[in-house]
Amino acid sequence: MSNVTIWHNPRCSKSRQTLALLEERGITPQQKLYLKDAPTKAEISAAITALDLTAIEIMRRGEKTFKELGLIRESDSEVLIAAMAENPILIERPIVFIGNKARIGRPPESVLELL
Repeated sequence: MSNVTIWHNPRCSKSRQTLALLEERGITPQQKLYLKDAPTKAEISAAITALDLTAIEIMRRGEKTFKELGLIRESDSEVLIAAMAENPILIERPIVFIGNKARIGRPPESVLELL
């Protein structure tokens, strides 16, 4: 299967499990180490569309940075997207993209819906 991408954090167990699940099925996704290579606002907006979620739904609201930035559930989506672009630690992980669809690998098996 071509054109598979994972926004991956090798230090995250769910991210590693999701990658392993794909590889077990013969899929070698392109890995975007999003903490080092932060997605742009446009890429985050495209991810939100592919996931069919809202900006707040793809954020790690328990992260210290979320609170430090004064963000809340009701924050404007453009503010949240900009915060994720500047602080990629705020993006829920992992996200797997196949074509124009995506799923968050929590639990890792949820990405199998894309196959």
